[in-house]
Amino acid sequence: MPWNPDVYNQFKNIRYQPFFDLMAMIAGEGLKNAVDIGCGTGEQTSILSEKFSETNFTGIDPSPEMLEKSRGYEHAKLHFKQKAVEDFIAEEPNQKWDLILSNAALQWSDNHSELFPKLISLLSNNGQLAVQMPVQNENLLNKLLVELVQEKPFVDYLKGWKRETPMLTIDAYAALMFDHGLKNIEIVQKVYPIIADTPDQLFDFIAGSALIPYIERLTQDEQKIFVAAYKNSIKKAYKKFPAIYAFKRLLLYGNKKC
Repeated sequence: MPWNPDVYNQFKNIRYQPFFDLMAMIAGEGLKNAVDIGCGTGEQTSILSEKFSETNFTGIDPSPEMLEKSRGYEHAKLHFKQKAVEDFIAEEPNQKWDLILSNAALQWSDNHSELFPKLISLLSNNGQLAVQMPVQNENLLNKLLVELVQEKPFVDYLKGWKRETPMLTIDAYAALMFDHGLKNIEIVQKVYPIIADTPDQLFDFIAGSALIPYIERLTQDEQKIFVAAYKNSIKKAYKKFPAIYAFKRLLLYGNKKC
């Protein structure tokens, strides 16, 4: 099941506020080249390129469906490539970046204990790392999803597979950033509340992201059963509506001052 930019952008305003908070952490001085990892449709990368107008930006994303929307944003200082973060690291080990940014993307990459040091190694002197990710292991909709896929019949449908979040603790990220040379470290966990009038609104929010790896492994009949069961789990968890979903996100920033 490919990423659907239209489904993802149903909650555009909610998804964009963490991006603006992350962007506010970035210093513009000395920014010559920057990469946006997991740029999606490219709209946020375009906003960055407008704010830091002297900087050359590259946006990378593994999804052709998402990148199809990015073409209209390209200009002399903004380009996009279809590439996963692992390929980006492997293919350009000698390229140094003044800014490596990733907004709501690295939670899809495994082994952060190895990934973050590799990204930091690609920073230039005075380069900046700015990353935002949802705290999947604490957010209720994610918890409900992981619980459900371990129940029958879904554990059988999925042959026991479930996606393990790669998210580390705040202490672990702080240590990784410090041990690999970052200074002026800022780490903020912040709640971005979602007010939902119905269970379907909460389902639609997660359907555009965390639900995708499960849905793509199920047959059409299994998908119908799974979706109905997950919606029922949401109804049980939220006793009344309107309801608030305390959606937690982690913002990480540091620079490689020498």
